[in-house]
Amino acid sequence: MIRVLRPLCISVAVAVLTAIAVYIVSYLAYPVTGIKVEQARMLPQTEVWNAVPDRASLLTLNSTLLERRLKANPWVEGVAVSRDWRSGIVTVKVEERSPVLRGAVNGRETVFAADGTELPKLGGSGLQVVKLDENRLEEILEAGKTLVRNGVEVESVTGVGPGGVEVLVDGRRVIFSSVVEAGQARALPEVMAENPGAPSFDLRSPERVVVAGGRTAGEPDG
Repeated sequence: MIRVLRPLCISVAVAVLTAIAVYIVSYLAYPVTGIKVEQARMLPQTEVWNAVPDRASLLTLNSTLLERRLKANPWVEGVAVSRDWRSGIVTVKVEERSPVLRGAVNGRETVFAADGTELPKLGGSGLQVVKLDENRLEEILEAGKTLVRNGVEVESVTGVGPGGVEVLVDGRRVIFSSVVEAGQARALPEVMAENPGAPSFDLRSPERVVVAGGRTAGEPDG
């Protein structure tokens, strides 16, 4: 048993010493000298600094782990990490979510991003309160996810009523009912580009995007 354990202990010790040596050399040669945070308005910069380990090295910095930690904050939608090997500065570019819906359900106000993420506050957006029930809220959030997944940037939910849900997309009015089909969402940006003067677009007809005035502009699923 001793003969078996001795080589094993030596191997473990060598591996540990090698790892320590690599860490020391990498830190001395490529230390992180500073952290630059870009486009973070709601995310505190201290949260980024705290997510980077003390005595971090450009070689050993785990970008994936850093991104995962920052994405735990509901304001953070995406993170891009880059290293400057000359200066030792790590740049963290943050893509933040924007509030699009300030909903009041049973007297309780909640704020949501277009992809359905609940946000802790308005973030200075100045959204008006939209009163709705829980079922309607779920429908709006699901429709919003469909629009986001297909490249549509919703700016805000401006109204909810019997006639449907009204949202702003690129400054123009888009109306939908309880469901938005993926084909409609994919076709919407193209139809909007082809009709720059149209003030509104209607997604309430299945498989159609209707331009203001009643003209059918596309058959997304066809």
